[in-house]
Parts: sequence; structure tokens; C-alpha cells
Amino acid sequence: MFKIQTKNTNKVIIVLHEIYGVNQHMKDFCELLSEQNFDVICPNFLQREEPFAYVQEKEAYLNFMDNVGFTKASNKIKKIILEANEEYSKIFIIGFSIGATIAWLCSEEIVVDGIVGYYGSRIRDYLEKVPKCPTLLIFPQEERSVDVDELVLHLDKENIEIHTFNGFHGFSDPFSPKYNIESAEKASSRVIKFLLKS
Repeated sequence: MFKIQTKNTNKVIIVLHEIYGVNQHMKDFCELLSEQNFDVICPNFLQREEPFAYVQEKEAYLNFMDNVGFTKASNKIKKIILEANEEYSKIFIIGFSIGATIAWLCSEEIVVDGIVGYYGSRIRDYLEKVPKCPTLLIFPQEERSVDVDELVLHLDKENIEIHTFNGFHGFSDPFSPKYNIESAEKASSRVIKFLLKS
């Protein structure tokens, strides 16, 4: 688990990584959030310390699906939420890809004050869930596995704010070949506004 504690804050963000694990992108993103006066927790779902490289995408995906899965991962996060609730008055979850879907599965927890999901295309498998907290979903205009426009139509519900940005899955990760600096900065700005108003 990667953790950053700031001084005198009663707010925490639980950051949920992609299939690759707690890599440099996740660590840098956690640092960015801590600069906004949040404590940050980034649990490691994988059964390994070293993150997968981007060229190991298929292996990383199979590892997550075979050894972790969405149910086990969301149950782990629900335990962390309960523990955090004893220490913090505000709890947010931000997830990337599979992490966004896990955040979505935790959005019905009463004590969560908001969730953010970056390119959570697998949310399509859990459309029956209705978030009980403010929810910000960020999608690329193009996803390999799903029609983004159609998914957005299904997710047009109360409590959910949705934005699509130019680029592909992974556009906010400066270490990814899919990085789109303009879209990444716009999305980051939306996220900070969302966190600070919630």
C-alpha cells in the first residue's frame, strides 16, 4: 500500500490503480492530491510488489481477472472505507480503469462523499448500481471495448457528472503512449474542482 499523510487534514482519498499496479503514474497522482490537503491511500490489489510494464497489458489484465477480480477488490476497499471512517470526516475514491469500476461498486457505501472514475469501461457490467454519492466519470472519446456515447447514455442518472475528453484509454497517464496532455490537464482540473466542492 502506498500512503501519503499530510498535516491536520480530516479528508482522505483512496486511489485505485489500473491493472498495472501501483506504478509511477499512481504515485505521482497521489502526490498531486496530497498537495490539495488530502491524505491519500493507494492499496495494491496485485499479489506482487513490482507493477506490470505497459507492454505487459494482456498479462496484467489476466492477472487481475484470474487472481483478484472486481468482487474481491471492492470488498477490500469497503474494509478500508470502514477503517477510514473512524479517522476522517470526508472520504473520496478515485479509480483508473479497473479501479474506476471498483470505485463504482463502492459508490453505494453511505460514508463515501464522492467517487471519480477515469475510463471505467467495465462499469457497463454494473449499470444496475446507483451511486449514493456525487460521482464524476471521465471517459476518452474512443474506447476499444465499448461505445462510449452509448455507455454515457446509460449512465445519465442523478448524482452523476460525466465528461468525455479527446484521446484513448490511458490519456491522463504521462508514462503511457496514449497520453494526451491537453485532455489530461482538463480532466485533472475537473477532478480537483469536484473534490473541493464536495
